[in-house]
Amino acid sequence: MELPDDEQLFLRDLVKASRQKIHAVKWVDRDGTDRQTTLTQNEAVRLNIIAARLKISNKELLRQAAHIPVPKLPPKPPAVESELPA
Repeated sequence: MELPDDEQLFLRDLVKASRQKIHAVKWVDRDGTDRQTTLTQNEAVRLNIIAARLKISNKELLRQAAHIPVPKLPPKPPAVESELPA
């Protein structure tokens, strides 16, 4: 298969991830919706470490994380006339 390096890396990572044991964490979103987050082994370990440090469950950690605001992207600069298509 002849693909660009970035696509080969992407595909290799997909295959690698599919071979890992997955972990599902069920939790309740801030609006009361039941959610399930699927984690790789590395993500599950990191989530467990953070939850243990805070002395809360994985479910509670994800519920609290749902309240973390998403940073707003800076506004795009207005297009300059010379950049507009003719």
